[in-house]
Amino acid sequence: MNIHAPDLYLLEPSMRWFGPGDPVPLTYIRQSGATAVFTSLHQIPYGESWSRESIRERKEILDAHGLKWTAVESLPVHEQVKTARGDLKTLFRNYTLSLENLAAEEIRTVIYNFMPVLDWVRTDIRYVLPDGSECLRFDPVRFAAFEIHALKRPGAESDYTTEQINQAKCWWEGMTDTQRQEFVQSIIDVFPGVKLGLRIEDIRDMLARYDGIDDRVLSENLSRFLEAVIPTAERVGVRLAIHPDDPPFPLLGLPRILSTASDVEKLFRMVDSSSNGLCFCTGSFSANPKNDLVSMAKMFSSRIHAVHLRSTQRLPDGSFYEADHLGGSVNMPAVVRVLLDEQDRRRQTGRSDWQLPFRPDHGHTMMDDLSKPPVPNPGYTCIGRMRGLSELRGLMFGLRYAERIQTR
Repeated sequence: MNIHAPDLYLLEPSMRWFGPGDPVPLTYIRQSGATAVFTSLHQIPYGESWSRESIRERKEILDAHGLKWTAVESLPVHEQVKTARGDLKTLFRNYTLSLENLAAEEIRTVIYNFMPVLDWVRTDIRYVLPDGSECLRFDPVRFAAFEIHALKRPGAESDYTTEQINQAKCWWEGMTDTQRQEFVQSIIDVFPGVKLGLRIEDIRDMLARYDGIDDRVLSENLSRFLEAVIPTAERVGVRLAIHPDDPPFPLLGLPRILSTASDVEKLFRMVDSSSNGLCFCTGSFSANPKNDLVSMAKMFSSRIHAVHLRSTQRLPDGSFYEADHLGGSVNMPAVVRVLLDEQDRRRQTGRSDWQLPFRPDHGHTMMDDLSKPPVPNPGYTCIGRMRGLSELRGLMFGLRYAERIQTR
């Protein structure tokens, strides 16, 4: 049987690229087997609109390298939108203008998140695995040390056990001042694609703006945002895809917006529109043991607009680390099977946009990447992600090949 990859209807293989300053050049991304890119205009401050000219300039760079701009990752939501404080009318107008300009350049999948204060959190960005490679890790004891001893958040102790508090104190006191400073910065200044130069005082100020904002209020603020921007997205044919909380459980005494299946159901009820969709991140969802990823993929398949494939290994103490893409706590073959089936359903209904874009999310630092200076965006070295992309493409090919054999 002679089977060619284009005939197998695989998910669209993509890689994230952080723009011209990314140490992983587009030539490497092209060589990895990716045909498309998830990228963003990180140089534009949060809350400002993206001009059509700036979008076209980025698109032309990708076109010149034979790559498609398949998804915006991300079009950031300003903190004032999340807290419903400030000039919301202008912020909503700027966001919808960006959507219109993206659609005018034929870019129609837009990822965003609604996580308060910090986009994502890890407590170790160079956790060494038994094979010598490095990955990202979250440890509640180390985060307790950050909250109690660095941030000094009032009431933080109530979120941890006595054992965790004692372990956090010992760990914190065992570090030098320089080590403490590096640890704190690794948590507070890892916004993807941009260095904001935040200080611990800035995080305290940001937290203060969430006084009085609980789960209900944060949900109301998300609903207000969606009601303001989804009509434009529908009109211009853009699919918004919200990224889940990372990690998918409460941090910093703040509410969470998208951590479980029930959260996703609530999201879709806010504005019932195909433009109100999901970025299905298996890594983020998998860090919460309550989440059944295969069931969630089936439940929400029709509203998945972009896919991040990675896995975490959960540990009994509440910590987790980024596992191999085909390892860890995620049943990746079963998840990918659901996504391929959803693509088939879309194709059979005649949709021109049937193909789901995916990227291998994060990756281990390995091989000669270990000897290079750390990348500015932890988790985004070249070789580890290329390994993940190759494994995931191989998995999809194998599933399709087995499917063809069974139907002969």
